[in-house]
Amino acid sequence: MESGYRIRRPRRDELAALPEIERLAAERFASVGLAEVMSQIVTPVELLRERAQAGQVWVAAGEEDQPVGFAVVSVLDGNAHLDELDVHPEHGRRGIGSALVETVCEWARATGYCAVTLSTLRNVPWNAPLYGKLGFRILLVRELTPALLQLLESEARLGLPMEDRVLMRREV
Repeated sequence: MESGYRIRRPRRDELAALPEIERLAAERFASVGLAEVMSQIVTPVELLRERAQAGQVWVAAGEEDQPVGFAVVSVLDGNAHLDELDVHPEHGRRGIGSALVETVCEWARATGYCAVTLSTLRNVPWNAPLYGKLGFRILLVRELTPALLQLLESEARLGLPMEDRVLMRREV
């Protein structure tokens, strides 16, 4: 990650700003025709508050110590699950997303989880290909547990494009 940024826990008063970062980050999906659907699905502030209280939210803060990106995790199937990762487009391509992923993986390992899972799009360059470079692998259909299949069903109900959706896992 470039200098001038740091990963930290969010302050309570910052949580309300995170959905706007998520919406702005969704604009990047315009190049693959998904900006509209992706910008309509944002993490509710109430959920961010719950996860922050549980120690499952991190922000990337810029030079003025304001959030420019964030990661949210949950526990799914006995592993850490990366629910959301977003970086404000003005701060993209500086290693912030990768640093957030590494922070999540370090937390998962320190907390006693064996792996981190996530769901993403297979052919979007900053989705599955990037996670692959960070040590995640696409799960085979036979590896999908009932909980992971239920996650895919809930994502479909939200309106996410499922034809290119994959689940990935990284051992920690």
